[in-house]
Amino acid sequence: MQQLPDNKKIARARQRVDELKGFYVHLTVYIVVNTFISTSKILGNLENGESFNEAFFDLGTFFVWGAWGIGLGFHAAKIFGYSLFSKDWEQRQIQKYIEEDEREAEKFNKRF
Repeated sequence: MQQLPDNKKIARARQRVDELKGFYVHLTVYIVVNTFISTSKILGNLENGESFNEAFFDLGTFFVWGAWGIGLGFHAAKIFGYSLFSKDWEQRQIQKYIEEDEREAEKFNKRF
């Protein structure tokens, strides 16, 4: 592996720290905003005469948590390196298709 100059290493490290900080800000906003929305929804439902269980377990109470949570999950996957389609996955798929093509070519060559 090629060694990077110190200034490039520092720039890459700073970029990673900024990305990580951005994720933690996203997570904090997610928790604060969704707590406020859920609390407001539950209190509104209670004022409309629903019982606490009806208000709390209403699907709409936690819909935003789930929908926004999907986006937060993708953000986390990007930051922490979890990806269904990583470079390693791409390389394995390419190798798999190359090997399949070679096997097919061998079958064809054996016939003739």
